[in-house]
Amino acid sequence: MNKMNGKNLFLGIDTSNYTTSTALCDEAGAILLNCKIPLPVAEGARGLRQSDAVFHHVKNLPEAAKAYGEALRETSGTLIAVGASYAPRDTEGSYMPCFLSGLAAAEYAAATADLPLYRVSHQAGHIMAALNSACRNSGADRDVLMNERFLAFHVSGGTTDVLLCEPDETLIFRITQIGGTRDINGGQAIDRTGVKMGLHFPCGAEMDKAALSFTGKVTRTKLSVDGTWCNLSGLENKAVGLYESTGDLAGTSAYTLDFIARTLEKITQNALAEYGDMPVVYAGGVMSSQYIRRTLAKYGMFADAQYSSDNAAGTALLAAELYRRESRKQNEQL
Repeated sequence: MNKMNGKNLFLGIDTSNYTTSTALCDEAGAILLNCKIPLPVAEGARGLRQSDAVFHHVKNLPEAAKAYGEALRETSGTLIAVGASYAPRDTEGSYMPCFLSGLAAAEYAAATADLPLYRVSHQAGHIMAALNSACRNSGADRDVLMNERFLAFHVSGGTTDVLLCEPDETLIFRITQIGGTRDINGGQAIDRTGVKMGLHFPCGAEMDKAALSFTGKVTRTKLSVDGTWCNLSGLENKAVGLYESTGDLAGTSAYTLDFIARTLEKITQNALAEYGDMPVVYAGGVMSSQYIRRTLAKYGMFADAQYSSDNAAGTALLAAELYRRESRKQNEQL
């Protein structure tokens, strides 16, 4: 524990299916450390088994802890609380073994330093990281927005969710899924297509770069959107078929990302029409795509890319907010 006088600091740990993450933030929302160590995926593979993810997290956590320790020593502040992602979502039955790795490390860190530990969902962490970053980029007041209704899109390899976020004293966000995918996720469609084209998994960054380089006319096919729900399984077959017939990596990448962007645009329009006008925040790894952002920028806010993909910054920020609220309650009772 850092004994120097200065800011109150908060540690976040997140062990998703593809990244070991630790982060350090202060009460003002400044991120002092955002350490992310990708899990290795074999060439040509389209994902990791949970047992392999847990194994790699156990190997990575000492390196992540070292990065956190160095950041803490360099910072004039005191570690006050620890946050950890315990499950994918704040819903009953939500569970993935990979999160147990980070939760165990967080429990050890909190217990040895006699600090409070806050368990939050991976999804809530994504939303908090994106909200904090997007508000800093746009000049919006994060604390005001946290006490209002807003829409959050969480689009990644593991989720494609449209979420109505409402203020909640206990969870920070009361998250209700109001839409999303009925089959595969946006990140899955990207990665499966990318692997078929010979790209390295995860394929999002390479496909985004290729799509941005495309100067031709993007091939467009009919979307499968019903209100705030969509189907994306057909996209993979169409994209792979396009690549097999043309051999055009850039064109196929543009087709794939354009399809997803237009799908999310239509869902955004439908959600705002049904639930009323409100702020929109786009989160998740797929939302780091600059190609997709060009279509959606007029509808809402985006985080910096490092806070759109898996990270522990949102987990640390949630721990800071939960600690602040708990302290406020205790002061009110005195």
